Formats: sequence, structure tokens, C-alpha cells
Amino acid sequence: MNYKMLHTCLRVMDLEKSLKFYQEALGLKERRRKDFPEAEFTLVFLRDEEGIYELELTYNYNPENPYTIGDGYSHMAFSVDDLEASRQKHKDMGYEVTDLMGLPGEKPHYYFVTDPDGYAIEILRAK
Repeated sequence: MNYKMLHTCLRVMDLEKSLKFYQEALGLKERRRKDFPEAEFTLVFLRDEEGIYELELTYNYNPENPYTIGDGYSHMAFSVDDLEASRQKHKDMGYEVTDLMGLPGEKPHYYFVTDPDGYAIEILRAK
């Protein structure tokens, strides 16, 4: 059997804020949207330029409390050609950004940026 990754789903509090983050900060494009007003939720699917993998944002209408991000969740990862420029862009956009980091014995080659719902996104230098 051959399994293929299709998408990751994140539940979001404010769909427009999350769309802005994933579209403007990470360059993802909205591919399709499904509204389910009778069930009170919307699904939005975003893709990168290669179109291989999707991120699904689930927006439940009128959420009362922020979602709890479990202690088992760590992060999603994206790569970028110019790591330093990307980090500065995310800082300039007002997002929470870490210093450049590296694993023990390695030069810095990644940082984390936090999306509007508190999800950690790792940005790695493309090889």
C-alpha cells in the first residue's frame, strides 16, 4: 500500500486573521472553500506553489473560547530560500518570532513564528 499525505487541519478562532497569516506571511493560496451554514462551520483549503500538500483551516461559527493546543502538538514546518529576510518580514508584520536557532553543533538554520491562534510554525533555510 502507498499512503499519501493530503492535509493538516487546524481549528481557528478568526478565519480572516488566519487567512491573512497563511496567505501573506507564508504565501499559501486558497484553493477551495466549503461553507456549511446548517452545521455552523467553514472549511478553507490552502496550498503552497507546488500544490502538493494542503492546510485545512476549520472555522466553527462564533467560537466562545480559544482552542487548547495540546502538549503533543509541536509545529508545522516550511522552508524558504532567504531565511533572514523571511524572519525580518514576519517581525515587521508584527508576529511573534524567535531568534535564529540551530541544533547543537550546527549553524542557525531555522526560527519559529506563531500564527494568530498560537500554533508554532518552523521556518527552515532551504537546502
